[in-house]
Amino acid sequence: MNIERLVAMVNDIARYFASEPDHATGVAGIADHLKRFWEPGMRRQIVAHLQEGGEGLDALAKLGVQRLAELDTK
Repeated sequence: MNIERLVAMVNDIARYFASEPDHATGVAGIADHLKRFWEPGMRRQIVAHLQEGGEGLDALAKLGVQRLAELDTK
């Protein structure tokens, strides 16, 4: 899948979780969603994109992808 589409999808997910009253809950929600519903290849692509600077990712989306990277290494 192209990275622009993945970025748009993560940003949409982040906008949903932005309504969480606790910032940490939103970050965890994004990471959990990506871990549960995205294919491993998609997860690797978005993590690699973040490691290359994360162009286009919203701030909350970046934090969620960073948390995903931590989960995927466990």
